[in-house]
Amino acid sequence: MARLIKQQQVVGSDDWQIIEDDAAVVDYAVISLTRWQAERSALAAHAEAGKLGLFLNSDETADLIGDDASAFALIAIDFPKFTDGRGYTAARLLRERHGYQGELRAMGDVLIDQLFAMQRCGFDSFSLRDDQDTEEALKAFSTFTRCYQTDVREPRPLFRRRA
Repeated sequence: MARLIKQQQVVGSDDWQIIEDDAAVVDYAVISLTRWQAERSALAAHAEAGKLGLFLNSDETADLIGDDASAFALIAIDFPKFTDGRGYTAARLLRERHGYQGELRAMGDVLIDQLFAMQRCGFDSFSLRDDQDTEEALKAFSTFTRCYQTDVREPRPLFRRRA
């Protein structure tokens, strides 16, 4: 079972569960984009209650959700292999272009050495691959003390932040 880090802390349990497209929707269900697009009106009550999450495959872009992003308390983005960087782009677009404020979770082939960059793109929870050490993962968030480039939390480059 993958271990979960939220807000730079190891979490013991999690209510969210990914469900199949033909399964009954329960509280804290994470559904596919296909299901959301097909059953949006029927799922609206779960979304309004803050008990509906969305799972994006790596080939599904943030623009496919658009303004609907705010309907979800959680958006989980799949990393099918650690070399697939499309999830970074999806996270940044969800935060910056679509103004998503909910929990953004990295899932799949998530490795310790990716956490710092994932956080800078907007992820705030991480479902680590089973072979990853959680204590080492927590240290990864402080890999660097300053970054030259902008990110979702700091829109100014380093040279603009200096007095």
